[in-house]
Amino acid sequence: MLAPALVRRLGRRAFYLVAAAPAAATAWALAHLSPVLDGRAVVEEYAWVPRLRLDVALRVTTLSWLMVLLVGGVGALALAYCARYFDDREPGLGRFAGVFVGFAGAMLGLVVSDNLVVMYVFWELTTVLSYLLIGHDAASRASRAAAGQALVVTTLGGLAMLVGVIMLGQHAGSYRWSQVATNLPDGAYLSVAVVLLLAGALSKSAVFPFSFWLPAAMAAPTPVSAYLHAAAMVKAGVFLVGLVAPALADVASWRAVLLGAGVVTMLFGGWTALRQHDLKLLLAYGTVTVVAVTVTALLAAATTMVLVRLVRGPSTVDHIVAVDVLVAIVICAIATEAAWTRDATALPLPVGLSILGFIGSVSVGRFAPRSRR
Repeated sequence: MLAPALVRRLGRRAFYLVAAAPAAATAWALAHLSPVLDGRAVVEEYAWVPRLRLDVALRVTTLSWLMVLLVGGVGALALAYCARYFDDREPGLGRFAGVFVGFAGAMLGLVVSDNLVVMYVFWELTTVLSYLLIGHDAASRASRAAAGQALVVTTLGGLAMLVGVIMLGQHAGSYRWSQVATNLPDGAYLSVAVVLLLAGALSKSAVFPFSFWLPAAMAAPTPVSAYLHAAAMVKAGVFLVGLVAPALADVASWRAVLLGAGVVTMLFGGWTALRQHDLKLLLAYGTVTVVAVTVTALLAAATTMVLVRLVRGPSTVDHIVAVDVLVAIVICAIATEAAWTRDATALPLPVGLSILGFIGSVSVGRFAPRSRR
C-alpha cells in the first residue's frame, strides 16, 4: 500500500526503498539459519476457520528456507533494477511497484505455508498478480495477450491442483502437508490426486504440455521477466514438486508423468532455444529447459532417496542458477539498449559471444560435478 505513495513522491528512486521489503525476508531467513542447519522446522500457527479445519500454519524447513532466501533476495535485486530500468514518466509506475511487492509477498506466503489450502490461496494470488505484471503495458497488444494466456493456463492448472488437495486433505483429515504426507491414500484414488497436483505444478513451471506461456510472457518489462524466470512463477511449481516428492516417490503415476513431461520439455526447450535469435526468447526457452532438468532431477533424487540430503542440509545450486538467470536477463537488456536490438545475430561479435557464453554457463552449472567433501 505504501509503494504507490512512495513512487508518487520519489519517482523511480522509490524502488530502492521498496526493495527493502523482500530484502527483509532474506534477512529473516539468514537469522533463522541455525535451526534449519540443525534439521529443525520453524513453525507458527494462527487460527483461521476452525470448523473447516483450516488454520494459517507456517512451516519453514530446509526447502522452504531456500525458497524464502531465493524469493526475497532475487526480488530485492529485481526491484533495485527497476530504479534504473523505468523512467519517472512511466504510466502506472506506482501501481506496478505495489503489484510487484505484493507478488513477492504472495510467493513468500506460498513457500512457507504448511496448510495446502492456504498455499493454494497464495498460489492463485501469484497468478492474478503476475497477470497484472505481464500486462503492465496496457497499450501493447502482445503484453495483453501474454498476460491473458498466462492467467488462463496457470488458473486452470491451479483449479486442478485444488481438487487434488481436497482429495488428499479429506482422506487424511487434515490439510497440513506435514500430516497429509504420513497418511496418504492408495490405489487409483492416490493416482488421480497426484496427477491433479502435477497439473498445477507443471502449468506453473511451464513444463510440457504447458511450455508455451513462458516465452510469450517475455513481452513483460525486463524486471518482470527476470523475476518470473528466476524466482517466481516457474519456481512455484518446482517447489511443489520438491515438497511432495519424498512422499510420492513410489507412486507410478507420479514417476510416469514427471519423467515424460520432463524429458519432452528438455528436448523441446533445448532444440527451440538453438533456433532463436531474439535474446529474451533464447533465455525463455533456456529457462524452460533448465526447469525441466530440475523437476526430472527431483524425480530421480526422490526415487533414490538422495532428496533426503536436501531436506537435512541446504544447497545453493538453485540460488546460483536463479541469480545467473536474473543477471543474464539484465545483461540482455543492457546489450539491447546499447546496440538497439535484441537480435543476437546483429550484435557485435564480442558482445554476442559473451552473452551466449554466459547463458550457456547457466545450463552447464546444472551439470557441473560437485566436490565429494
